[in-house]
Amino acid sequence: MLLMLKTTRRLVLLALSGLAALTLAPQVSRADTIAVGSKDFTEQFILGEMYALALEAAGFTVERKLNLGGTPVAQAGLLSGEIDLYPEYTGTGLLTVLKLPTSGDPAEVYETVAREYGAQFQLIWLDPAPMNNTQALAMTRARAEELGITTLSDMAAKAGELVMIGPPEFQAREDGLPGIQAAYGNFRLKEYKAVDPGLRYRGLVDGEADVAVAFGTDGEIAAFDLVLLEDDKQLFPPYQVAPVVRQDTLQANPGIAEALNALSLLLTDAVMQELNYEVSGNQKEPADVARAFLVEAGILTE
Repeated sequence: MLLMLKTTRRLVLLALSGLAALTLAPQVSRADTIAVGSKDFTEQFILGEMYALALEAAGFTVERKLNLGGTPVAQAGLLSGEIDLYPEYTGTGLLTVLKLPTSGDPAEVYETVAREYGAQFQLIWLDPAPMNNTQALAMTRARAEELGITTLSDMAAKAGELVMIGPPEFQAREDGLPGIQAAYGNFRLKEYKAVDPGLRYRGLVDGEADVAVAFGTDGEIAAFDLVLLEDDKQLFPPYQVAPVVRQDTLQANPGIAEALNALSLLLTDAVMQELNYEVSGNQKEPADVARAFLVEAGILTE
């Protein structure tokens, strides 16, 4: 964790006064329980647990409802009141939930989802983290150099000889394979191997595929020295993560925003890559990884 903490030390200092207030003078516990949800992959498990722990440090009673499923399930949970908040990505909100045109401007995407979620769903986006878990395609450095592929245009031109590996939903998502095909030509892959998200990188490194569906904060990118292909037509929007909260919950418990906004400030690409690899690579439990980070950042005490 030392490298990660060096990366974020200046951000910690910027947020120090807010974090100290949360740690040393927590709010009085509410009678109501805040239900924190998450989607069903490693980063979401870590983020959901960090949200829960930060809220508990601020004096809230929290119920964890992690591993709900994909975006539609988590969104439905918010609308029904099954959960009060969960971590969501600005690009996912824009394309998957709102089904609006893509944009490469992070501020524009955040402003759009914040406005439309409030107007349509009475849901509030809190502050986005600096991290950007954008969609991407990855190759081993050796295979990319062998085939001369550096961009998505290069990949599309040679798609017929390439095997891609990734989660099943990537074949249907608006920001997945259909979107890439629409932007880069109606190419056909040699094969798409649909696997559990946790098996993508092992399949790529073991030579079972040429290209893997990746995300910008995956720890395996640095760990395996992978190459991310340049999105030369700027298809993918930014995917900053932020807590999305029911408006009525936030109005009744305004301290939620203070607690989670202070946490979001600390979540950079480098931090999330390292945290994710602690789980996916070093086989640690997401809850343990989340707690260790918050303790070292000063949000939690031992």
